[in-house]
Amino acid sequence: MKSQNIRTLFLILSVLLYLLIGAAVFDALETESESSRKRALEQKLSELKRKYGFKEEDYREMERVILQSEPHRGGKQWKFTGSFYFAITVITTIGYGHVAPRTDAGKTFCMFYAVLGIPLTLVMFQSLGERINTFVRYLLRRAKQGLGFRKTDVSMGNMVLVGLLSCVSTLCIGAAAFSHFEDWSFFNAYYYCFVTLTTIGFGDFVALKKKDALQKRSPYVAFCFLYILVGLMVTGAFLNLVVLRFLTVTHLALLLSVAENEDGHCTHYSKWSKLPDCNNWKCLPANADCFPVYARFWPTYK
Repeated sequence: MKSQNIRTLFLILSVLLYLLIGAAVFDALETESESSRKRALEQKLSELKRKYGFKEEDYREMERVILQSEPHRGGKQWKFTGSFYFAITVITTIGYGHVAPRTDAGKTFCMFYAVLGIPLTLVMFQSLGERINTFVRYLLRRAKQGLGFRKTDVSMGNMVLVGLLSCVSTLCIGAAAFSHFEDWSFFNAYYYCFVTLTTIGFGDFVALKKKDALQKRSPYVAFCFLYILVGLMVTGAFLNLVVLRFLTVTHLALLLSVAENEDGHCTHYSKWSKLPDCNNWKCLPANADCFPVYARFWPTYK
C-alpha cells in the first residue's frame, strides 16, 4: 500500500511539473506573437473605423454576425451529413467546436448521447487496438520465420516501432490529402491530423468548412470520415501498447514486491501459483503465471 501511495504521489507531481514546464514554454513561444497580432488587429480596426465611419456598436454587431455565420460556410450543418460529422466529434471527444447545438432539445440530447457514446467508443477502439496488435504480432512472427530468424518472438520494441511507423505514416497520408483539398501547408495539415487523432480538437483547423463542402464534395466527405475513424484506430492501437507497457513495468515491480513471502509463495491471491526463486528481472517471464492480470499480455513484453 505504501508503494502504491508513493507511486501515485510521484505521478501527480510528475504531471504538475509537466504542466508547469508546458506553461513556461508556451508562454515563451506565444506571448510576443499574440501581442503583435493584437496590435495589428487594433490598428486595422482603427483604419476601418476611419475609412467607413464605423461606430464601436456597429463594429461589434458586424463582428457578431460574421462569427455566427462562420459555421455555415461548409453548407447546412444539421442535415444528415453534417450531423454525422458532429456525432463523430462528440463520441470520439475530438470536439472541434466548429458547430454546436443551439436548441435546448439538441443540447439535452447531446449530453445523453455523449454519456453513452463516449464509453462505447472507447471500448470499441480498445478492442480494435488489441486485435490490431495481435494481428501485427502474428505478421511479425511469420515474417521472422520466413526470413529464417532463430528467435521468432516479437519483442515490445518491435511492436512499438511498428506502431510508431504506422502512426507517422497515417499522419503523413492525412497531411498530404488535407493540404491538397483544404489548401493548407503540409505542416498545418500535419498539425491538424495530429490534433484530430489525439482527440485534442482545438478547432483552429477544421476540414469540410469550405463553401458547401458537406453537400457538394461527397467523396471528400467520405474520406474525411473514414480517415478520422481509421486514424483513431491506428493511434489507439499504438497508445494502447505504450500504456500497457508503462502499466506492466510499474505494476509488475509492485506486485513482485508484495506477492512473495519468505517461502516463495504468492500471499495475496490464493489462486496464484508458487513463485520460483527470482533475483533479477530476467526470470520474470517464468513468473507470469503468478500474475493473471498480465499473463495474457506477457508475450508482448519479453
